[in-house]
Amino acid sequence: MKNPLFSILIAQYNNGRYFSDCYQSIIEQTYGNWEVIIVDDCSTDDSVEVMKKLIGEDLRFKIYQNIENKGCGFTKRKLVELAAGEICGFLDPDDTITEDAVSIMVEKHIENSEVSIVYSNCVCCDKELEEIHVKKTGQVLNKEKSFINYYAEIFAWTTFKKKFYDQTDGINENLKRAVDQDLVLRLYEVGEVVHIPASLYRYRQHERGISTMANQGKAKYWHWVVIMDAAKRRGVDYEKFFEDHVLKSQREKDLEKEISRYNGSFIFKALRKLKLF
Repeated sequence: MKNPLFSILIAQYNNGRYFSDCYQSIIEQTYGNWEVIIVDDCSTDDSVEVMKKLIGEDLRFKIYQNIENKGCGFTKRKLVELAAGEICGFLDPDDTITEDAVSIMVEKHIENSEVSIVYSNCVCCDKELEEIHVKKTGQVLNKEKSFINYYAEIFAWTTFKKKFYDQTDGINENLKRAVDQDLVLRLYEVGEVVHIPASLYRYRQHERGISTMANQGKAKYWHWVVIMDAAKRRGVDYEKFFEDHVLKSQREKDLEKEISRYNGSFIFKALRKLKLF
């Protein structure tokens, strides 16, 4: 690969009010050979009009619209199909990337021609894009059937070579959430992955986020739908993992809740006053 085209893929639904930050971070990229593919999943607000106004006549941006609301899986699968780039990366319309994000990813992909995924650290932000904390990930072991990205070890900014994606069955179009998880597990199965210890992505957390705030419970459900799908492909039973990590964690949380409730009770406070506990 020499000066490869990089496709920035944006799945959009009712997030036009945040797009100006996303757009600005794209046009400030130090790497010049890129395109942006946007697929709107039948938004009910003025998001598309907002985006078109910002983009103007810039032919590097291409906007498509689903004729009906199809969900995140369908929309992201369509984005990859529309991409012309040798390297792709998903960017949510309410998030941003650093000005050197594409340049760094392209360089690392060129250095590692047979690697499917290159990923970095991520800055988690509030709705105003103010930093909350840095999610530092690391290099995961390659070729491990037991790897299911359970703790989001591979997180944003996650970029991939199109030729490796084409070796998979593609993103499950029926998924409503956990689509990036599905993508990671599929690409992990067909190639090695490389981590970059730099924070190249700013992840905005707000009440409308598809996997944040009120939607966290739904996201966990779809997370396990993806894992079970991967288990079938790999011929692996993750029942023991589920018992050790999920059920044990839930039991510990339930116990902590009971202790907390007991500690705050009138009887406990009275016993402590009497120095009987």
